[in-house]
Amino acid sequence: MSKTVNITAEGRKDLEDELAALKARRPEIAEKIALARSYGDLSENEDYTAARGEQKVVEGRILEIEDILLHAKIIKAGKKEKVEMGSTVTLDGAGKTSTYTLVGAVEANPLEGKVSNESPIGQAIFGKKVGDEVKLPNGKTFKIAEIA
Repeated sequence: MSKTVNITAEGRKDLEDELAALKARRPEIAEKIALARSYGDLSENEDYTAARGEQKVVEGRILEIEDILLHAKIIKAGKKEKVEMGSTVTLDGAGKTSTYTLVGAVEANPLEGKVSNESPIGQAIFGKKVGDEVKLPNGKTFKIAEIA
């Protein structure tokens, strides 16, 4: 059974750009390894160990991104009647306004206002309509002011 990864078109583009950048680093890392090998004994060669470690991290991330892209399902915001994947939601309450975009777990980044549908905030707002009250995990109550 294959897994589906929910991702926005913007998130897919970001991953494709990251993948291209990582693949472009391969020759540079191979050069570092070759140079470090030329120093002789590999058992105590810190340059070789560091270059192989860097290669391992880069190759691991390449495999991870390729797997995500292989199983990606592009999410699009719906009719803006209710909060769904891809919706951008503005919450008003407690003298504060917050805006979140509901995305899949792969591209969630709370610092950018992107929350996963699996997160407590994402679960609290999912399926709500404009005017609905939402109690967030911090105990504060907000009202859905806008869905874009």
